[in-house]
Amino acid sequence: MAGERLRYGGAIAALIVASCFLYLAPIVPQVTIDHVLLRAESHVSGSAASPQEMPAWVAAALEFFGGADFIARNLWLPALLMVLITLCAGVFTHLRGRWSAYASESVIRRVRDRVYDHFNHLPVRYYDRAETGDLIQRATSDVETLRLFLSTQVVEVGRASIMLLVPLPLMWSIDPRMMIASVLFVPVIVVSSFVYFLRVKKAFKATDEAEGRMTTTIQENLTGIRVVRAFARQDFERQRFEERNRDHRNCDMYLYGTFAWFWSSSDLLCFGQKGLVVGYGAWLLSRGELQVGAFFYFLTAVGMFLWPVRMVGRILSDFGKALVALQRLQEILDEPTEHATVLAEPGTSRSSSGDAGERDGIIPAAPLSGRLRFEDVVFRHGETAPVLRGISFAAEPGETIGILGPSGCGKSTVVNLLLRLYDHDAGSIRLDDHDLKSLDRKFVRSQLAVVLQEPFLYSKSIRENIVMSRPEATEEEMIGATSIARVHESILRFDQAYSTRVGERGVTLSGGQRQRIALARALLQKPALLILDDAMSAVDAETESQILEALRHRRGRHTTILIAHRIATLMHADRILVMEKGQIVDAGRHEDLVKRPGLYQRLWKIQNAADVERLPGAHLSPHGRNLVAVAKDDASAAASAAGALAAGAVE
Repeated sequence: MAGERLRYGGAIAALIVASCFLYLAPIVPQVTIDHVLLRAESHVSGSAASPQEMPAWVAAALEFFGGADFIARNLWLPALLMVLITLCAGVFTHLRGRWSAYASESVIRRVRDRVYDHFNHLPVRYYDRAETGDLIQRATSDVETLRLFLSTQVVEVGRASIMLLVPLPLMWSIDPRMMIASVLFVPVIVVSSFVYFLRVKKAFKATDEAEGRMTTTIQENLTGIRVVRAFARQDFERQRFEERNRDHRNCDMYLYGTFAWFWSSSDLLCFGQKGLVVGYGAWLLSRGELQVGAFFYFLTAVGMFLWPVRMVGRILSDFGKALVALQRLQEILDEPTEHATVLAEPGTSRSSSGDAGERDGIIPAAPLSGRLRFEDVVFRHGETAPVLRGISFAAEPGETIGILGPSGCGKSTVVNLLLRLYDHDAGSIRLDDHDLKSLDRKFVRSQLAVVLQEPFLYSKSIRENIVMSRPEATEEEMIGATSIARVHESILRFDQAYSTRVGERGVTLSGGQRQRIALARALLQKPALLILDDAMSAVDAETESQILEALRHRRGRHTTILIAHRIATLMHADRILVMEKGQIVDAGRHEDLVKRPGLYQRLWKIQNAADVERLPGAHLSPHGRNLVAVAKDDASAAASAAGALAAGAVE
């Protein structure tokens, strides 16, 4: 920031010089009229002007340029001097604008970078309660408001002060009475500007918040446009937007009403001030107590400083808006980033990568092998009941662990804890004998690869989406990953193959293609721990079988955690964990779990019943078909369904 302070200082210095030149320009015609032309006229008429009537600095200036008589014979000199003075004022005004713009743009670039970087390091808990549209509005509109204030109004504060203070000594030396008359209404204008600032600050805050809510509504609507169309909710969304838009309009109307009150009253004061100068000056002229050139100078000077002083209200208005924007940005920057207090372990080193907010743990000296252990892990969201209750299991390097359970049982929470998106409240999670909380978050996430049910793809080419997990990967490695994910052939069928650009969030691809590309991206990373969170729910059964077979051939390269609702996806896992209500209620291999009464056996019977219906010559009774339609992730419904199926729902 030191460089920017220096540039702002230079801009203010240039402003002072430019202001001096601007006020010097009307001095030239004033001196020419009063002390050259009128003096020459008095000589012609025989009434010489008294030497005492000419200030010493005026006499010195005239003498420097050859004397009053010489200037009277060469009036092009004052004209040329005014041009040169104006040119100099223009040069310094340009420097003022250039330096202030450069300084403000540099400051704002740092602000944007800092806000964006802070977004990337905020904990997931913050985003759980934040509105995306409001965050976007703060990072764009509020930053732009701050930029405009820094680039224009910061220097304008100095300009208003300098434009008022610089001419006062000159005005006093010419005529003290006219000087007092010229600034009589200025204190009233300044006081009204501060009153206006106090009112407009609250109005700007309300308007910014209303704009944030409106932006959130637009963002949600555009993100979920397909859902809106699918349920014919256009009218509802339009009405919801109209409400937000109406609130924003009302805030704007109050704001512009405040504007109108200030500008009209300040206009009245400014015109009153100019009227006072014109009236009082004309009265002094009529009495012979003021010269024409001096009257001309006062009119010019008042016109030059009055409007900058009036702009104090505009400056304070923009300051109020910038202050609100700064407060909204500071609210984000004040949010604590992901952080953990750690103790160094033997054979480990402190993280040296990433932002200071990410260097919150240690990096093991040796690569992770994928050994994983949960011991009595408890986790809750805030003050709610625990989502996980005493979860304990272990996975050896290269093993495949399956997790099955109804929705809301805590399967995805296990993934979130492994990624350190959240930290567990009690118990212990260890990776290769390192406590997970002691490891640097960035390092942990570099060792894990996760494929979610709804994977996120960027609006880039397919190649760019895949290699983002390991940019240095070769073409052969990328094709190898897509072949395992059974998406290579599908990509080649596109007109531009791997260079095909996908739409926002990969909208131009099918759900199965998105999932398989995300799987290829995860495999290319070569992680120590691969997590598939219902990652093949949109893939057909045959392709899923091929993918699982390919993954089985890779067994031993990484530890794999499979989360799914379909038992067929998990049945070949080394061990399957059955979760219900945040607890592991059963565990074992598929062959053992299907023999034991419980949730796994019930779900197996229901899913097998659905397969029976698809077999040639087999069908379910109407009652059986209703049971198959029961949500397989509802444990109580599964229990009753399983009993009914055993009672003869299959014919």
